[in-house]
Amino acid sequence: MSAIDLLLLHPPSVYDFRRKTIMYGPISDLIPSSPVFEMYPLGFLTMTDYLESRGLKVRIVNLALRMMNDPGFDVAKFLARLKPRAIGIDLHWLPHAHGSIEVAKLAKECHPQVPVIFGGLSATYFHRELIELPQVDYVLRGDAIEPQLFSLLTRLSSGQALDDVANLTWKFADEVRINPPGPLPVTADYADLKPQRIMKMVLRYRDLQSVLPFNGWWQNPITAVFTVKGCAHECATCGGSHQANELINIRHAPTFRSPQNLVKNILDISRFSKGPVFLVGDLYQAGEEHVLQVLKGLKSAQVKNEIVFEVFGMPPFSYLQAIDAHVANWSLELSPESHDEQIRGLQDEKVFYKNSEMEAVIREALRLRCHRIDVFFMIGLSQQTRASVLGSIGYCEKLFQTSDARLSCFISPMGPFVDPGSRCFEEPERYGYTLFARTLEEHRQLLVQPSWEQILNYETRWMSREELVDVTYDAAEVLNSLKLKYGRIESGRGQEVAERINRARDLKDRLRQGRTDQTVLNPTERDMLLGEIHDFSVSTVCDKRELFWRNHPVNFRWLGILRTVFDFCYEETFSRWRRR
Repeated sequence: MSAIDLLLLHPPSVYDFRRKTIMYGPISDLIPSSPVFEMYPLGFLTMTDYLESRGLKVRIVNLALRMMNDPGFDVAKFLARLKPRAIGIDLHWLPHAHGSIEVAKLAKECHPQVPVIFGGLSATYFHRELIELPQVDYVLRGDAIEPQLFSLLTRLSSGQALDDVANLTWKFADEVRINPPGPLPVTADYADLKPQRIMKMVLRYRDLQSVLPFNGWWQNPITAVFTVKGCAHECATCGGSHQANELINIRHAPTFRSPQNLVKNILDISRFSKGPVFLVGDLYQAGEEHVLQVLKGLKSAQVKNEIVFEVFGMPPFSYLQAIDAHVANWSLELSPESHDEQIRGLQDEKVFYKNSEMEAVIREALRLRCHRIDVFFMIGLSQQTRASVLGSIGYCEKLFQTSDARLSCFISPMGPFVDPGSRCFEEPERYGYTLFARTLEEHRQLLVQPSWEQILNYETRWMSREELVDVTYDAAEVLNSLKLKYGRIESGRGQEVAERINRARDLKDRLRQGRTDQTVLNPTERDMLLGEIHDFSVSTVCDKRELFWRNHPVNFRWLGILRTVFDFCYEETFSRWRRR
């Protein structure tokens, strides 16, 4: 097997999840991935493009997905067969605090002389703690570290000094060194997700499974595309807020992709996939002229894929009308968090909006050709009580009554962790939070507790962890019944969700009362419990399929795929000829 310049490994949330009986609960119900958090960060794709365009060979391996889909998959044997010159492990989302550290330990056992590099938001925040671990050699801090990563890899291969590699935390002898940060790019055009490179990676290593974004992607082939790095908003619970970006990434203002670069990326995706393209970040943050250039570009390119627009604040009708005039298939994602305007205002005073304003935007979008509107509510906010959570469900009924089947509502707990870098994590007392974990090690220990009630790293002055868990199931039950009543979910699926909620409640109560103590269970009982827990850790508060966009008879454009296969074969043949 040929050498790999950089092996990128995506770990599961908990490394040995296949053996542990942990009730993760509905913490991942409203995202594409499962509680294993098998969806790797988009940074893997941008780094791959940057490095391979400069002559390095990169391989992505989604270990979490491989372990999910194959109970017999032996991680150690798999890693031992590879020949990496460097190993990169993401610790972007904090729920990977356990898996990333354990995978790094295993990687070091298999390849003791190969440097292990960490990166991601959480790795950046906890870089001082990470670098003390024997299995971690380097931490690259920040969210735009492609040039720094290239510099590190080339210097490691040539034996050059590392003192001027920006953003690097590293060990020299017994000394920890923290290199200063480098300048941030003036645009986010480097955040290009070239699908062609990923397809060629599949062909080069004959390994499709390792690069799939998440379990079920074939049925729901959504592709996320960065529109911006950073954010202009100050949502108190968000680890990607303006404050968090200043603290973690030294980013003082959002940086946008140019309209031309963004449209080209979407067009590249559309040549291979018919699935929706999710624009990460509120495009309207960049201003009306920027938005108009993007929309004109999409129309000129005749992109037929559904484009999903995130909306943080409530935009003017002219924005919706411009989208409708230029994009044939489009959807909206709204996150009011709570129906209570006072609670919403605590999140970010700058983007505060009234319910009447949101309702007006929804009406206008539905008057136009908007295909779908998803409205997301959250449990675990500052000043939020049980009555307030159930009040949000009552507000969902009002939205159902005044809209058609294109609108749906969702609710889930904020979790499992309050994001490091967010205002609620940095100033918990101010927002009424009690945090049960502050360090990386404390979060790692939480992740292996038997139930998501004990995994939560927070409770609030208004609801304990137990109350947060209880109201989650109660709210989900009522919302599910409303979806059935107003035709937002098929009858059979709605009944399945109702049954899962009731059985999850029962299991939660048994775990709470200690009636499923793993230390006293025989192997058969443990296996039964593991199966039961798995059933109620996926699609508990909603049916996962509710998140799917419309399917096509054929989700992919095979002509574009065949062209890439041909290009790859030609490049490989030419490369072998040159080596002769």
